[in-house]
Amino acid sequence: MASDQPDTALPREVAKALFTTESGLAQMRYRGTGPKFVKVGHRVLYRWSDVRAYLDANTVQRTDDPRGVSA
Repeated sequence: MASDQPDTALPREVAKALFTTESGLAQMRYRGTGPKFVKVGHRVLYRWSDVRAYLDANTVQRTDDPRGVSA
C-alpha cells in the first residue's frame, strides 16, 4: 500500500463517516443494505474503497431517482 492511510476502518470510523451509529451500521450489515464488510474472526472491518462504492451507488440527483442507477 503506497498511502499512509490504511484502506481498512473499524465500524466506529465508518459510522461517523456515514453520519450513523455503530448500531445503525450493524443493522445495515444484518439487512444487507450497507457497504460491503470484511470479517476477521469476530471483528468487522470495512474497506474505504467499499464505503466509497456504497456512497456512489446511493448517490441520486433527485428524490424520485432510483438508487444505484447512474445517469
